[in-house]
Amino acid sequence: MVDELSRRASIARRPRRGRLSRSAEFERAYRQGRSHGNRHLVVYVFARDGEADQARLGVSVSRKVGGAVDRNRVKRLLREAFAAEMELVPAGRDIVVVARPEARELAEREGLAGVRAALRELLEQASRSPR
Repeated sequence: MVDELSRRASIARRPRRGRLSRSAEFERAYRQGRSHGNRHLVVYVFARDGEADQARLGVSVSRKVGGAVDRNRVKRLLREAFAAEMELVPAGRDIVVVARPEARELAEREGLAGVRAALRELLEQASRSPR
């Protein structure tokens, strides 16, 4: 019984792979990363020193975007778009995507294709900029 509880506790402490989970990780990307934005999104890119793991994604969607249903839809579409465009991001990067209020309109109007195009534009800008 004790072994089972300790195993569950260790699983609960482990962050999900591929995602930023702690506020300190988001803050580091905001403060030390490079930002690129368009009408719908802002992307912060932070290169983790000495780490060659896959790129990790953090998503921030405020209440200005809409209610819980709208925010969750935008977050889901952003995660799907990032998974589809991940080849543009070099390994060892933390990416924070901040949705602007116009992101909800984009998601309603164009769905995944629109969100993917907006994100791709910013990731291409980020890959062209130094470090």
